[in-house]
Amino acid sequence: MNSYSPARKGAWLALAAATLFGLSTPLVQHFGQGLGAFTTAGLLYVGAAGVAVWQRQPASREARVTRRNAPRLLCMAILGAVLGPVALAWGLQRTSGTSASLMLTLEAVFTAVLAWRMYGETMDRRVATALLLLVAGGGALVFEQGLAGGNQMLGLLAVLGATAAWGLDNSLSRGVAERDPGQVVLYKSALGATATLLIALAFAEPLPPWRAALALLAVGATGYGLSLRLYLLAQRTFGAARTGSVFGFAPFIGALGAWAMGNRSGSWLLAAGGALMLLGVALHLLEGHDHEHVHEWLEHEHAHSHDDGHHLHTHDPMPSKPHSHKHQHAPMQHAHPHVPDPHHLHTHG
Repeated sequence: MNSYSPARKGAWLALAAATLFGLSTPLVQHFGQGLGAFTTAGLLYVGAAGVAVWQRQPASREARVTRRNAPRLLCMAILGAVLGPVALAWGLQRTSGTSASLMLTLEAVFTAVLAWRMYGETMDRRVATALLLLVAGGGALVFEQGLAGGNQMLGLLAVLGATAAWGLDNSLSRGVAERDPGQVVLYKSALGATATLLIALAFAEPLPPWRAALALLAVGATGYGLSLRLYLLAQRTFGAARTGSVFGFAPFIGALGAWAMGNRSGSWLLAAGGALMLLGVALHLLEGHDHEHVHEWLEHEHAHSHDDGHHLHTHDPMPSKPHSHKHQHAPMQHAHPHVPDPHHLHTHG
């Protein structure tokens, strides 16, 4: 295998995003106790928008978000920054943090299936096996919680609704993964925070204590804002299906976080489920997809460098760092390790 592996890079980015988001789930449950679901969601996305302000890049480094992206961003905000976090916040008040974390495993299934149907991403045996291992691990953990008597159905159904909303959101975000992730996170978070806080005011939800508010802002900045940035970068490198599959490791991280915070209901099933999920992530980290393939003529705009064998146009002087501008790709045929990034959306027989 070549020293550079796009699969490995994408997997590590997705795993980092999963870690931040997974740890946020038990923290949201802890600091959101007694708060309204809309207030909780609003504070999380105010924090995400705040950190995104500092993550934006100049137009010379990253492609700008355009008006053409507005409908997609609006749908992403409704699904991922309103319906998803509100359903999760409501469900977390009615079930255990461990159970809720584990139910989020299904987000990977929704994302992978939608990426396959919406973008035609190839799902070979390795990816399918990794996804099944992650789902099997999550299923073992949910079963473990059921045996422990912590399965409160209404809360878990609400969390299930959150996974469906985020699965759709993840699939839609694939269409803006080439845009500046700082801008994407900022617009999505600002729209979601505005909507949820206005609804919270309309329903006269109680104001949160300042300590809880600050904690939720911090959780939103890391577990939602920074995590989403890493997720978008993983999609850019790795494709939506694979990113969603590795992101399925987040529930195990959340379960460990809940255990560390005092929810000690784990058993041997917790260890077995975690082992299955680790094996699924390992399959992605070791993925090597290499064959001769054809690139059709393509014109687009995104951040790129000139050391990847695809961006062969010239500059005077030649930039040494990643940069962004509209450029063209001439038809070519070659072989190298690749994944379903925007340059490798070809089909397989």
